[in-house]
Amino acid sequence: MATAATALGLFVAARLCGVLVLAATAHLTGKSTFALLGRSWDSLWYLGIATHGYGRTLHFEPGVIHSDLAFFPLYPALVRTVTAVVPLSGGAAGLLVSWAAAMAAAWGMYRVGVLLHGHGVATMLVLLWGLLPHSVVLSMAYTEPVLTAFAAWSLYAVLTGRWLWAGTLAALAGASRPNGFAVAAAVIAAAGWEAWKRRGRVPRTLWTGAALAPLGWCAFVLWVGFRKGDPLDGYFAVQRGWGSRFDFGADSLDFVRHLLLEGDRMVFPMTMVIVAAAVLLYALLIADHAPLPLLVHSGTLLLITVAGSGFFESKPRFLLPAFPLLLPLACALTRTARARPLHAVLVVGALAGLSMAYGTYLVAIADTPL
Repeated sequence: MATAATALGLFVAARLCGVLVLAATAHLTGKSTFALLGRSWDSLWYLGIATHGYGRTLHFEPGVIHSDLAFFPLYPALVRTVTAVVPLSGGAAGLLVSWAAAMAAAWGMYRVGVLLHGHGVATMLVLLWGLLPHSVVLSMAYTEPVLTAFAAWSLYAVLTGRWLWAGTLAALAGASRPNGFAVAAAVIAAAGWEAWKRRGRVPRTLWTGAALAPLGWCAFVLWVGFRKGDPLDGYFAVQRGWGSRFDFGADSLDFVRHLLLEGDRMVFPMTMVIVAAAVLLYALLIADHAPLPLLVHSGTLLLITVAGSGFFESKPRFLLPAFPLLLPLACALTRTARARPLHAVLVVGALAGLSMAYGTYLVAIADTPL
């Protein structure tokens, strides 16, 4: 428990430093730190759902229709629950939910790291997650911390054979974000592999967990479909109104071509680098023979991110729940820390500087949706 406290303490320190740098920049630019963290971009949609329920739609140019039905219900339900119990505003409640979920996520991925590689790698994994270039999102009223928390503990439950917990947590992950289905895919794949290895002689809880896993995601998609009058395509029609669809990466490739040939703001080239790094890390994860559920979870998130259209600048945020991608880097840095401590300190220090500077730029300076 003491080692877990060290890992969580380092995570809190990383995020607290990031918030302090953001607060100083906000003060210098005449902006509100609370508004930047608790009432930015998608946060406003979630807070609207928490306060008024679903029903808001904005019409822009032909074919561009932004409906709040694109947003999954678990996070606004948690925010609404907090405001009903504690006298907080929606923004403050949203931050409380996100910060608590980020801590739960860090603890869950620490447990996964210990199970696979020991305390040193697990601590480095948690620290790296808190120092990603886009980890500022973990300090905002966004849904990624909630999804990552359920994902981490569901994967831990799979790895330790707790199938009912795995399925239940995967169902909750699926109710939190569209890409939350990646957790269910990991549980189902792991259950199928386990059943094949044992020639079908598996506990009943395995099949129950696999059946529970996709329920959260499927339930919301079907509910939106019935509400829109098309059970199978209604939700996906809502997403197309936002410009989001699965096009096998055609939109992403076209945007990359635009960046290379014409150039753009710093956010977009940085997004391209982060996504490319994620692909490389996934290859390293495969080479390290990571457990199947981690490969399926991270691979599904990566596939959805790379092959989906929509807001290109949001792709790094979509990869935040894919924490297993950091395992190869955590292993390498842990070995470096043992052999050459100063080298490891310099690398972590550089990552911290990049995280704080880029996170502050994203939220306080760049006029770009997250």
